Amino acid sequence: MSRIGSKHTKPELAVRTLLHRMGYRFRLHRRELPGKPDIVFIGRKKAIFVHGCYWHGHGCKIGKPPKSNLEFWLPKIERNRERDVRNRFELERIGWQVEEVWQCELKDFQILAEKLRNFLGPQKAIDSH
Repeated sequence: MSRIGSKHTKPELAVRTLLHRMGYRFRLHRRELPGKPDIVFIGRKKAIFVHGCYWHGHGCKIGKPPKSNLEFWLPKIERNRERDVRNRFELERIGWQVEEVWQCELKDFQILAEKLRNFLGPQKAIDSH
């Protein structure tokens, strides 16, 4: 478990690639923000967390609870969920909007792209000077 990273995961890289192809530019893992969001749009005051369904207890097919060592895993997953709620609350309290992208949402990039476009709004025009 110690080898499981919290940054630059496959789901996060997929979301970043999609956003970049859609024309959005962003920052990563801003330490000064509660929860160090995975993807940050500073000018828009919007943050995206990319959650692994298993680790954050999504409840989908990927996120189903483990079958063994439940006394360890269930409290751990519950703590992750509580931390997610706390981080979202803290960001919203300081005026940020927050979106969560779940690992299982990566199955359909068109639907995910629409969700992200609705959250972020139009891309900003880039000066051609």
